[in-house]
Amino acid sequence: MILQSRMEKILIIGSGAREHAIAKSLEKSEHPKMIYCLATNMNPGIAEICEEILIGNITDNHFVCDYGKEIGATIAIVGPENPLAKGVSDSLWDNNIPVVGPKRELAQVETSKAFTRKLQHDYKIPGAPVYKYFRTIDGVEEFLKELGKNYVVKYDGLAGGKGVKVSGDHLKNHKEALNHCHSLIKNNQSFLIEEKFIGQEFSLMSFCDGENLKHMPVVQDHKRAYEGDTGPNTGGMGTYTDHDHSLPFLNDKDIEQAHQINFQTAKALKKKFKTGYKGILYGGFIATKNGIRLIEYNARFGDPEAMNVLSLLKTDFIDICKGIVSQSLDEINVIFERKATVCKYAVPKGYPEKPIKNQPIDISNIKSKDSLFYASVEIKNGQLVESGSRTMAIVGKAETITKAEKIAEEEICLVKGPLFHRKDIGTEKLIKEKVDLMTSLR
Repeated sequence: MILQSRMEKILIIGSGAREHAIAKSLEKSEHPKMIYCLATNMNPGIAEICEEILIGNITDNHFVCDYGKEIGATIAIVGPENPLAKGVSDSLWDNNIPVVGPKRELAQVETSKAFTRKLQHDYKIPGAPVYKYFRTIDGVEEFLKELGKNYVVKYDGLAGGKGVKVSGDHLKNHKEALNHCHSLIKNNQSFLIEEKFIGQEFSLMSFCDGENLKHMPVVQDHKRAYEGDTGPNTGGMGTYTDHDHSLPFLNDKDIEQAHQINFQTAKALKKKFKTGYKGILYGGFIATKNGIRLIEYNARFGDPEAMNVLSLLKTDFIDICKGIVSQSLDEINVIFERKATVCKYAVPKGYPEKPIKNQPIDISNIKSKDSLFYASVEIKNGQLVESGSRTMAIVGKAETITKAEKIAEEEICLVKGPLFHRKDIGTEKLIKEKVDLMTSLR
């Protein structure tokens, strides 16, 4: 592949830890480049890397496109899901700015859970549950009885990772489930009820150029706020991946099944819409006694998963982005370092339900700033403060998960402020529990 020497002007849309990871990966590129960011908060890590970081409404397509044209953007990378849902990719392509991030109709794999299940059904993509879609309460009670104790209620739309209620975890009985369904209908929200899968969850993200896929290492996310996988759901408290780009409870067949489901989904989207999915296709999977099942799709990098995989990426990230937008990903050898990573998030006390806000944070004791990713923070009067959501993440990288966990734990404990984190993510004890569960199921 011939490397072109033109100046790449890259626009990052979004300003959380995921986008900080994207900015760091772009910064390492050997291409001549200028990096810009449209942001929702003044992320100091991104600001340090970019020519300019501009605060504004990143779901306003006119604002995004006008800025993209003003800076002469050669590629835009969409971080979060909301701009994708609003069609920002469509608008940028219409203005001759190529985008890493699918157009709105293809982003429905994330924005509508009903769309994804119908796509699986229509194109015979494996891994789907028994499910039904509801707009009214008619038939809900009967379907719950059919599923028994193992069911999931999913709001059919974007909810920041918090729109899913699982039996046994969030819903104690059918009465609670019915009450929840009534509240969704009252708010004019449609939903799905699906069978609950039993097993271990994992994320597989794939670079996709509309035709070709290049898979990233698989990662396990921890959604629950508290140790032992308890407490309310969050955007993700931390993640880990193993040195062989797998996870201790998965085998080669599991990984291959997940690869195939992502591939078949990309193929189905192209068939359905006559245009290719260009961006990150993120499958949320679960390993069960009956093989790999698909829980849901996201249409962008995961957060925290982006920090794990981009910390390992050896291939020039701008080459990958150019391959995605020009549908030449098959020409690029995408390589990840053969190391384990553990990512841990520090979050405000009270998070996610009643987080404290605007309290000062001190990171002066952190040894490796390269492993630090800023998320929901601001600079006020020259002081770093947390803004009420996940504050910052630390990634430990080593030959084993155990060593990587020790690095991440040691570093995150050096962040000072009214924060907490999950000490158990990536520990031998927690991983053994997950391996034991899969062994008992199989």
